[in-house]
Amino acid sequence: MGKVKNRWLIAASAVGIHISIGSVYAWSVFTKPLIQKFGWELADTQFTFSLAIFFLGISAAFLGHYLEKKGPRKSGLLAAIFFGIGIAGSGLAIYLESIYLLYLFYGVFGGIGLGLGYITPVSTLVKWFPDKRGLATGLAIMGFGFAALISSPLMVFLISKVGIANTFFILGSIYFVIIFFSSLYLAPPPKGWVPKGFYASDASGKKKVQQDLSQLTANEAVKTKRFWYLWLMLFINISCGIAIISVASPMAQEYAGMTVVAAATMVGIMGLFNGVGRIGWASFSDYIGRPAMYTIFFSIQVVAFFLLPTATNPIVFQGIIFLILSCYGGGFATIPAYIGDVFGTKQLGAIHGYILTAWAAAGMAGPLFAAWTRTISDNYNVTLYFFAGLLGIALLFSFLIRRDIKKLREKNIKNEIEAQPLTPVLETVKS
Repeated sequence: MGKVKNRWLIAASAVGIHISIGSVYAWSVFTKPLIQKFGWELADTQFTFSLAIFFLGISAAFLGHYLEKKGPRKSGLLAAIFFGIGIAGSGLAIYLESIYLLYLFYGVFGGIGLGLGYITPVSTLVKWFPDKRGLATGLAIMGFGFAALISSPLMVFLISKVGIANTFFILGSIYFVIIFFSSLYLAPPPKGWVPKGFYASDASGKKKVQQDLSQLTANEAVKTKRFWYLWLMLFINISCGIAIISVASPMAQEYAGMTVVAAATMVGIMGLFNGVGRIGWASFSDYIGRPAMYTIFFSIQVVAFFLLPTATNPIVFQGIIFLILSCYGGGFATIPAYIGDVFGTKQLGAIHGYILTAWAAAGMAGPLFAAWTRTISDNYNVTLYFFAGLLGIALLFSFLIRRDIKKLREKNIKNEIEAQPLTPVLETVKS
């Protein structure tokens, strides 16, 4: 066996990739300059972002099998190519003043790079951190959530100095280099590898080592109820979170009487709690388990959504909003570890890709739900109660999957007992 890679450097590589592709969350920085320069409509420029998120989910689903077949290094390099071309090509679209080319490069090519770049390092981390799955995936996906905090000021600076097209050219080159070199270090752990002291902690009784419930292929996983429980829980969590993000500012002004400036500041801080929730909740799930973590997510949010209409105090209102956003981010970060626990690591990347189609669907459904419920009432009360009801359904799913997991665990224990050899017992009888 050759030298085993440092799993913390694997984690650092994953963070590098996610910080690069997470820059998509800073798309709004380009919105106003594009409208001013070309006179495009707001809806036209926003569609670019929606298209990228849509192709993130679709490419994650279809290219998950490529990741499992070719390995994380080649998958990461392909992500670097697609994302690099997508961002740099957007510069060409701006130079040619073509919004349709922008849709092609940023939305389609960039979106494909997003999807492949998202699942590649996460699925690899789950295999390297069987003892700290939540922490590991939380680190990477936190990078995705925090990326806008790093990218936004850089984009603003570059646009003011070199223009929109050149900004895309420069960023495309930077992101390609970061993703390319980060991918070179990615690799699955050697067969049978476990971190030092993994089983020792179990033997000493300090920490119970939880074995994966099964080792399924992606096509086997989608045939189980557990897969669809996870899909629906993620879909509802994302839909409600995106809806809150899309209406947070006007809601703060309407309910808590906050000024436009104060509401805008709150929206900026929401990104911070989104990122903190990813690492915080995911790490906590290592101690209490993923099933319990999702039950807590939905329990908190059901109460939070019901309380928001009555939160007229600005501090209380913002506290509830920040708590919701932390659960929104935590749901993203916890789901890869949950998949590993339930379906194993045999084709984790492909299964994660299938699950992420919930993101593509929620990205369109969440804002539409919010807009629809707002049109049938004079305030956001109906919107919030509607989403509280959805979260109540998700809470029910969290209990149903826990029941399903309990049955599967009992079945596994029974099979292990039945599979034990009878030789020692026979020898005892003979003596």
